[in-house]
Amino acid sequence: MFSQSSLFLNKKLSSALLIVATIFLTMSCSDDVGKVSLGVFTTKDIKLNMMVDPIVTGVTCHVASIEADLSFSDPSDSAISCRQTGEITPEMIAAIDMSASGEIVFKKSKSIFFKTMKIRRIFDKENQTLMYVSYSTKETSGSYKHSLSTVPLWGTKAYSQVQATN
Repeated sequence: MFSQSSLFLNKKLSSALLIVATIFLTMSCSDDVGKVSLGVFTTKDIKLNMMVDPIVTGVTCHVASIEADLSFSDPSDSAISCRQTGEITPEMIAAIDMSASGEIVFKKSKSIFFKTMKIRRIFDKENQTLMYVSYSTKETSGSYKHSLSTVPLWGTKAYSQVQATN
């Protein structure tokens, strides 16, 4: 017969394995669209991910970042490019955070040591442009790594609507 302490340990081990499995499943994103090997003698690759803005669904962002398969921490460098890939309506623009700091629209863990890559959407009202900034939340080599992409509203229904209210 199993003692109560061994049953407790089995439950704890099962819980830990479930947590680890969940982490690995969430790390393999379905938004992967490409991978570039950095060579035969490295475990690092450039991963290309696609993300559709959850509110402004007419915007798609592509992010390139280094991922190291056998490392506890991925490098902080990333590049982002966002484009209009569908309709952008006045209702979508009205639903976003208009503050100067905008809002986080995507977040991805880059380390077990609390390093995260975030993508924030900020609206430049004067120029009628959506700005998407990708950045790391942990300082690397004296710098917080970041990249910026913009999506002008020119030619969209949202542009003419916003201009009419100014």
